[in-house]
Amino acid sequence: MTVKVESVGALIEPTLQAMGYALVRVSLAGGISRPTLQVMAERIDGAGMSVDDCADISEAVSAILDVEDPIASAYVLEVSSPGIDRPLVKKDDYERFAGFEARLETTQPVAGRKRFRGKLLGAVSDAVRVKLDTGEEVEVPLAQIAKAKLVLTDELIAAGTGPRT
Repeated sequence: MTVKVESVGALIEPTLQAMGYALVRVSLAGGISRPTLQVMAERIDGAGMSVDDCADISEAVSAILDVEDPIASAYVLEVSSPGIDRPLVKKDDYERFAGFEARLETTQPVAGRKRFRGKLLGAVSDAVRVKLDTGEEVEVPLAQIAKAKLVLTDELIAAGTGPRT
């Protein structure tokens, strides 16, 4: 099965925005026979996501995907919020959550390593700045980040996700 999740995101993002949600990530995982299409979204106003929010998104996304049919085989649609220890996907995420601890994994070694954990210092042009526990600051190219997410800390819990900027 060949489907680009970016194309699914492009199909559903305008509708989600019109409904008051921001698309965080679209991923396709699981077996070939019945994969799971995960749509992760958050409220634009910064309020927490409810089960009703997820149900509303699921209904709207299902309707779009039924018409456009971008995935040839059967799949399971799963709609969720990013949670407090959310994935970091877009450049804006690294700016929005600057000051919080994160884990990053790269596709290729950067400064001799592929895994980083430290305080986010924001983004500069095409890289993310991270202050490691050693005090060293590194710039990790955005294009080389395979996955990244916030680390659940007392500081993050106290701050919540806060309003979107």
